[in-house]
Amino acid sequence: MKTKTILFTLALLFSGISQAISQSAQGDGPHSQLIIRGVMLVNGNGAPPQGPIDIVVEKNIIKKIQVVGYDGVPIDESKRPKLKAGGKELDCNGMYLMPGFVDMHGHIGGNAQGAEPDYVFKLWMGHGVTTVREPSGRGVDFTMDLKRKSAKNEIVAPRIMAYTGFGQTSKTFNPLNDIPISTAEQAREWVRANAKKGADGIKFFGAEPEIMAAALDENKKLGLGSACHHAQLSVARWNVLHSARAGLTSMEHWYGLPEALFDDRTVQDYPLDYNYQNEQHRFENAGKLWAQAAKPYSEHWENVMTELLELDFTLDPTFNIYEASRDLQRARRAEWHEEYTLPSLWDFYQPSKISHGSYWHDWGTEQEVAWRQNFQLWMTFINEYKNRGGRVTAGSDSGFIFQLYGFAFIRELELLREAGFHPLEVIRSATLNGAEALGMDDKIGSVSIGKMADFVVVDANPLANLKVLYGTGAIKLTEDNEVIREGGVKYTIKDGIIYDSKALLKEVKDMVAAEKAKTGYKILQPGIKE
Repeated sequence: MKTKTILFTLALLFSGISQAISQSAQGDGPHSQLIIRGVMLVNGNGAPPQGPIDIVVEKNIIKKIQVVGYDGVPIDESKRPKLKAGGKELDCNGMYLMPGFVDMHGHIGGNAQGAEPDYVFKLWMGHGVTTVREPSGRGVDFTMDLKRKSAKNEIVAPRIMAYTGFGQTSKTFNPLNDIPISTAEQAREWVRANAKKGADGIKFFGAEPEIMAAALDENKKLGLGSACHHAQLSVARWNVLHSARAGLTSMEHWYGLPEALFDDRTVQDYPLDYNYQNEQHRFENAGKLWAQAAKPYSEHWENVMTELLELDFTLDPTFNIYEASRDLQRARRAEWHEEYTLPSLWDFYQPSKISHGSYWHDWGTEQEVAWRQNFQLWMTFINEYKNRGGRVTAGSDSGFIFQLYGFAFIRELELLREAGFHPLEVIRSATLNGAEALGMDDKIGSVSIGKMADFVVVDANPLANLKVLYGTGAIKLTEDNEVIREGGVKYTIKDGIIYDSKALLKEVKDMVAAEKAKTGYKILQPGIKE
């Protein structure tokens, strides 16, 4: 009888643990009152850490930020905010709390990658990303459906800002009956239809100057945001300066910026056998582009920077998505691929003449050296732009080129640090700057009374080591000579709802393991056979 009782008790215990994990992964809250106790606060506005602090949230609004003690001194419990009946306390004593991260370039998976929203969202949320700007994807209907569900917290997902790809149509959004946009009036008609559909902005890739001018003018009148990847097919006649003057609010990557910096040519020095449809050609020669621009701090370089600053223009560099270009082995051997990358996504990354970003036809030392030099010049401009008060944000562009959702966002923070940003400036780029660029800084981006309760909580100091934000944590050796993993985001709080970040990532691991089990799939490096 005793044995049966023990087994029954254990069964109940394990059932309770399983249920708790499930509830935590699905979110807990919002609560009538939530008090987060004893954190070190990194506000997101550039202020240094401060703590211990208690933060009081009611439903989804920050109501109080109270200093409750001093470093190394026991907290006087009588001075702490009081928990109301029905409220919840979250013990975060000694942990670091930041505003929720804003990924300014987040594609919600893709058919070719076999990456569905649930997989992508949990990777983002598991890394503290609570707001995402999607710069075009599977269509405005697809994105708006997910945006509405996220806003109601019907799904576990970051807040979504939908930027429709310019000219993109769908079954219910087809203002031109699939006729390509070829006139200024057609451009204006499309922009109005996009706004009516509920989109937050437009993602451009470039077009004829009169079309770009008309579309940006109409979009600006409607008060919507805009971003542009200045693709090589249009950049010779319309670079970043043209876009910024016409009302573009932000640029993606760096295409169009070196072209604005040309002072001894009007087009990139393309080899005469170049083919844009050959991505080895496209990315190899892109790695030589910054060397063709005006030298740092030269007169023309200064003039371009000054004008962009005066226009309050936002730069979203997405350094990480090009990192494989300068170190392919590092990107493809990232430790998270084994457990978190879906088989279909791994297959998509492999050398291919068809899959976008799989340009490893013949990639070697010469290409990587050119790209390292490219990064140096690019980072110099970005860092100086920040130093002079320009807005630089953090975006990942994951799902391509061996960059995985969530993990790539943290890598972007490391690369901003490499560019010369102080860790506090890195966090500001990942939080308040993104909120400002989206016109949401009155609601998110910093920890301030009256703003929404979007937070990232980690049990290690991210300013000392940004690697503690990775889902795999940071390697550390203890005083007892034991190798451990430190960090990994502990809680992601969005709209006042608490998510166990590690439980979310566990669900992703289970998804990947299940997919591998179906066929006995093993991740193999390119060209290696079992």
